[in-house]
Amino acid sequence: MAFIVGGRFRQPPTSASVLFLCCSVMLLVGCGMRPDGASTAARRSDTIRVVATTGMVADLVRAVGGDHVSVDQVIGAGVDPHLYQPSRDDVALVMSGDLVFYSGLMLEGKLADTLIRIGSDKPVVAVTENIDEAFLLQSDRAGGHADPHVWMDVSAWSRCVDVVAGTLSEHDPARAEDYARHAKAYQAELAALHRYGLERLATVPKESRILITSHDAFHYFGKAYDLEVRGIQGLSTESEAGLQRINELVDLLVEKQIKAVFTESSVSDKNVMALIEGAASKGVVIDLGGVLFSDAMGAKGTYEGTYIGMLDHNITTVTRSLGGEAPVGGMNGSLTSAAEAPHS
Repeated sequence: MAFIVGGRFRQPPTSASVLFLCCSVMLLVGCGMRPDGASTAARRSDTIRVVATTGMVADLVRAVGGDHVSVDQVIGAGVDPHLYQPSRDDVALVMSGDLVFYSGLMLEGKLADTLIRIGSDKPVVAVTENIDEAFLLQSDRAGGHADPHVWMDVSAWSRCVDVVAGTLSEHDPARAEDYARHAKAYQAELAALHRYGLERLATVPKESRILITSHDAFHYFGKAYDLEVRGIQGLSTESEAGLQRINELVDLLVEKQIKAVFTESSVSDKNVMALIEGAASKGVVIDLGGVLFSDAMGAKGTYEGTYIGMLDHNITTVTRSLGGEAPVGGMNGSLTSAAEAPHS
């Protein structure tokens, strides 16, 4: 039976899972290759190999670990973690790390079995493990689970920095001072981003402070920055949006004369487009306010492909689309382009 101690997976492995995992690792080592195709001989001996599930977690580890870590990300940019199906290569990748970090709160649903198996062999740590349960949001559409989208509140995500710094320091005490210094500097950047969110979103007129998106990923965002949030689907994108839900939101759009609705980069836009069409059938024109980043960051190598860039984009896009004031380039002028909407 699986169990969790302090947010870290522990489970006695079955003989079948041990055989499968050992064979995967032996194959990789025997070929002299890492799962990402790089030679093991090219890796610095003093670098900690970290595997992270999502982009938000990977970016957090890179910020705290600096040059002392190499980070492999399992779930790529623009991929929905709720629906992600791990492959055999993913299992081998997770097995190859010295440390494994994941978001937690059941975000990585279908990857959880892999994390449970690996947790008997090495630290597998939820970055959200120190967030007080009293802070977590519950929902009638959550299936009895807490909302996992805590990174949407920058001040909440900042609390996860200490978990990463503490884990790295425990694993590598000789460089603990570096991790503490990096953590402090990154938390200062996050504090500046949180202030930007508070200031910019406060300029949205009171009657326009309703955020409607593809699924229930923005409730922490709404709580932090004083917006009413409505998602078409539930907390997980596995849930289906019923016709009744769409009709309810169309009526809300018409009644409140909401300026815009938003799609998400990792979720199909068909339900949001149905809202726009429904409002149009009642003689009300609703703008597509833009594409927001919810469960995945932007493309690798872009500003929006970092956690700070992701939230800067969301804050700036929502502010401007709902009638508030924010610079086109975001907090520090680094926003590059709009997110690409997924195909329906």
